[in-house]
Amino acid sequence: MNAQAEDSTKDSIGGSLNWLLGGAVGGVVGALIFGGLLWMIDPEIVIETIPAIYGLSPAGPLGWVFHLTHGLVLGIVFGFLVSRSVIFTTLTADVETDIIATTGPRLRFIAAGIVYGLAVWTVLPVTALSIWIAVGGVNDPAFPATAIESLLGHVLYGLLLGALFSILVDITPEAEESDAPFREASDPPRK
Repeated sequence: MNAQAEDSTKDSIGGSLNWLLGGAVGGVVGALIFGGLLWMIDPEIVIETIPAIYGLSPAGPLGWVFHLTHGLVLGIVFGFLVSRSVIFTTLTADVETDIIATTGPRLRFIAAGIVYGLAVWTVLPVTALSIWIAVGGVNDPAFPATAIESLLGHVLYGLLLGALFSILVDITPEAEESDAPFREASDPPRK
């Protein structure tokens, strides 16, 4: 392993469950910063609206607990997904496209986090929350699911999640050993 790779992995976590801790920490920190953004825009979103999604009245820090729990669970799901062989080898593969090759695996994990944040925004607040509100008969939802704040918050969440995951999880040794998972049949094997 070269000196640069050693420097970038000396503080990271190795082992078979490293994705769990990396996803959990990235998810909680991302949710904390996302919650801070919501708090600056309108504190009632965190205090009242998030507990109201579950049919609960605002009660102290309950909204923060739910919000951070959402971030934790979604972060663990991200860690699980990107640590699966086909996704992991795609993100860490040695590629021949110059622009992608220059980014390195860390920036690819950050990009994967941003894409994941956008996917979470699309699936949860835009789709699931809208259906939940329609079924529940709420005429005036306090949280605008498609608002720019929600979109930016989820992108910020994904960015932080991907960045912290790539810093905390030891991805470099595997990245040096992995081949592109979608290689053409006529391509010679890499050495």
